[in-house]
Amino acid sequence: MRMAGEDAIVIVPAAAERVRSRDTHFPYRQDSDLLYLSGFPEPEAVLALIPGRAHGESILFCRERDPEREGWDGPRLGPEGAVDVLGVDDAYPITDLDDILPGLLEGRSRVYYHFGRDAEFDLKLIGWLNRVRAQVRSGAQPPHEFLELGHLLDELRLFKDAGELKLMQKAADVSVAAHEAAMRAAMPGITEYQLQAEIEYVFRRHAAVPAYNSIVGTGANACVLHYNANAATARDGELVLIDAGAEVQGYAADITRTFPVSGRFTAPQRELHDLVCAAQAAALARARPGEAWDAMHEAAVHTLADGLLRLGLLKGKLEKVVADGSYRRFYRHKTGHWLGLDVHDVGDYRVDGQSRVLEPGMVFTIEPGLYVDADDRSVDAKWRGIGIRIEDDVLVTKDAPRVLTGALARSADEIEAFMAR
Repeated sequence: MRMAGEDAIVIVPAAAERVRSRDTHFPYRQDSDLLYLSGFPEPEAVLALIPGRAHGESILFCRERDPEREGWDGPRLGPEGAVDVLGVDDAYPITDLDDILPGLLEGRSRVYYHFGRDAEFDLKLIGWLNRVRAQVRSGAQPPHEFLELGHLLDELRLFKDAGELKLMQKAADVSVAAHEAAMRAAMPGITEYQLQAEIEYVFRRHAAVPAYNSIVGTGANACVLHYNANAATARDGELVLIDAGAEVQGYAADITRTFPVSGRFTAPQRELHDLVCAAQAAALARARPGEAWDAMHEAAVHTLADGLLRLGLLKGKLEKVVADGSYRRFYRHKTGHWLGLDVHDVGDYRVDGQSRVLEPGMVFTIEPGLYVDADDRSVDAKWRGIGIRIEDDVLVTKDAPRVLTGALARSADEIEAFMAR
C-alpha cells in the first residue's frame, strides 16, 4: 500500500473455480497474488486495499457462513473469521460487493488491477467505474489511471522473506524425499505412472500437493521437455527423467533428476550426465549477488557446447557453435526460472534492457539438460534417445548460494551409490 500511494486502490479477485467435467471441478488453487497478500484460500472473494482509508485499509469480500453448503463443500471462514484469522481490517459478504466497491473506487485516482486476466471480472469493474463516472456532476471523483498490478506485486514476490523461505525449504525437503522414493522403487518393468504414484504419495503424506504435473519419462520419452503421458514401461538399460516438485501452503519446489532404472549408468549415459552436472556447477558458481541473470545460462551453454564438441556430437569451434546456436539441437531451453508461489514465478528477467542483476532473497531453478533425439542419424547410435536434465532450487544469499534441494543425490556416483543401498 505504501508503494501504491494514498490516492490508489488495489483490487485482487480470487481465482475462479474450474469445471473438470460436467458438475465436477478441478482441485481449487487460490490466485497467487491474493494468497500472497491475505492467505485466504477460498473461491468467490475479492481483496481491496485502500491506502489511507480511515475506516479500514484492507477489506475482504467473501462468502458468508452457510451450514447447509458447508455440509457439502467444507467449512468457510466467513467475514467474521476473515477478520479474526487473517487480520484484515474489515470483511463483508461477497454479495455486497456490487453495492460497496463503487464507493471504494470514488475519490481514488489510480486503480491497480490485473486487466485481461479474468474477462468476467473486467466487465464488472468497468461497470462499477461507469457508475462512479455517472455521478461526476454530483461531485464524484472517478479514477483516471489504471495500472497493471504486477508493477507493484511482482517485485515484492520476487524477494522471499524468512517465512516464505521456511515454506520453500519444506517444499524442497518433501520433494527430495519423493525423488528418493522413486529412485528406490525403480527397476526394469516398472511403469512411469507407478513412479509418479511413488512421488505423489510422499507429497500427500507430508500435507503437500504436486506443484505442477509430474513428468516421468523413461528412455526416449525423457527427450520430450513437457512429457506428461507417464504411461510407458521402463526397460533395462534405460534412463528415467523425473521432473516433479511439491507445493506447501502455496509455495513450490521444482526438482529434476535423471537416473538409470537398473541402478547403473552405461558409459555414454554417464558421459552426458557428467556433462550436464558440470554445466549446472558452472551456472551455480555464477549465482551470486552482482552477477547478471544471463551469466548462469551463458556459463551452462559454454560448458555444454564444449563437452558436445569433445564427445563428437557437435563439430567446429566453441565460439561458433555458441554464436550460431547450433548447440540448441541438444539444449533447447533456458537454464532456469524464478520460483515461489508460482513454479514459473513472477519477476522481470531484464531491467532497462539489461539482464537483471542477482540480489539476496531471489530464488530460482538451475536446470541444464541435453536431449538427443532417438531418430537423429547425424550422431553415433550410442547417444540416441538419451535425455538428461538436472534441476535444483537455489537461493541467492550475500555469500555463497544456498541450494534448497542439495540433499538429493546429483552426480552419477551419488545416484548409483544411493540406488545400491
